[in-house]
Amino acid sequence: MISATRLEAAAAAVTVLSNRQEVTGWALRYFGPWWNAAPVDATAVCAGSVVIADVKQDAYEKITRLVHDGRSVEPVDYAKHALLVARDGEDIIATSPEEGIAYRSTPSASRLVLAGIDPQPLALAAARIAREAIRGQLLRDGWAVLHSSAVLRPGDGATILTFGDKGAGKTTTALLLASHGWQLLANDRVLVRPTGERGVEVVPWPSAAALGLGLLHSLGWDVRAREHLRDGGSFHPTQHESVTEALLAGDHTPLWENAKRERKVQVFPDQFPGLFNVPLATGGVAAALLFPRIDADVAPDVVDGTRTLGEADFMSGATEDRYPDVFGQAHGVNGGGRESARAEVAARLAGLPHHAVRLSHDVTASVAVLCKVADAI
Repeated sequence: MISATRLEAAAAAVTVLSNRQEVTGWALRYFGPWWNAAPVDATAVCAGSVVIADVKQDAYEKITRLVHDGRSVEPVDYAKHALLVARDGEDIIATSPEEGIAYRSTPSASRLVLAGIDPQPLALAAARIAREAIRGQLLRDGWAVLHSSAVLRPGDGATILTFGDKGAGKTTTALLLASHGWQLLANDRVLVRPTGERGVEVVPWPSAAALGLGLLHSLGWDVRAREHLRDGGSFHPTQHESVTEALLAGDHTPLWENAKRERKVQVFPDQFPGLFNVPLATGGVAAALLFPRIDADVAPDVVDGTRTLGEADFMSGATEDRYPDVFGQAHGVNGGGRESARAEVAARLAGLPHHAVRLSHDVTASVAVLCKVADAI
């Protein structure tokens, strides 16, 4: 039996169909309210952007043979897996032997077919492809992608965008505000476009959120996370088993994969409201920019700062190296948006209030500073 889940963000939409409920169920859960995910009647889907992801070993083997059938093959690193990409007429075909997934993309028809051996990796791959389909439609419609977290004030839709390099505190800032009256719009990046005379519209970019064990403990969420695991629940499958073990043991000491990469709790979008009582928002209008930095040993405060947006605050085809547009879903548009869209968004955001804040490991004091700034917006 074929099932279907439809995703909608702004004016973009894509339908995921599969012969396995696990695949469409994953898309329903992963995108949830952020992208208005909803089950639909599969028999009624006849137009628009479609991702078909079936568990079919013979189809997987057939496409894989085509990829190797004397064609020019390009190896690509896609979502941390080796992908072999080739052409079959106008179609783009590819195979990922490590995942047991093969692809056939027909960009002109906005149709992408996946065939896999195992439902779980197929579900993850289908969600990635569906997200890229939405992104491609929005980029062509004048949207751009910012490397930013975002929270929204209920009632008026005023949205605070938070910027900074890795480790600056973008996710921490968003979660602290979302735990104190604001709604979480995004934890790491957002889609934006000019609206009206001077506005900037913001919609979420759904993704699992990586939360350090120390941050989870500071927020007081580690107890609920441990109860969730002990009750048979789980977090995103990309979470390292050592993090799960630490949660179960009540140990919030940071875990390091190497000197620069911390292993973190990987939280599904739907676990924010479900587990941690953090409401999600589906869209707003930019009202202010925050530039935090974390200094563990100094009192939190609003500080003088001249930080403004730079090129690094926008995603681009070069920085989007985990998900290169190998399947032609953006139709040649830069992965961060057209240059004209990025320039207009940057100009409009430059006219909004900018605030630099210093945060620390003192959650109560950090929240007080952030709420002081937020309340004035």
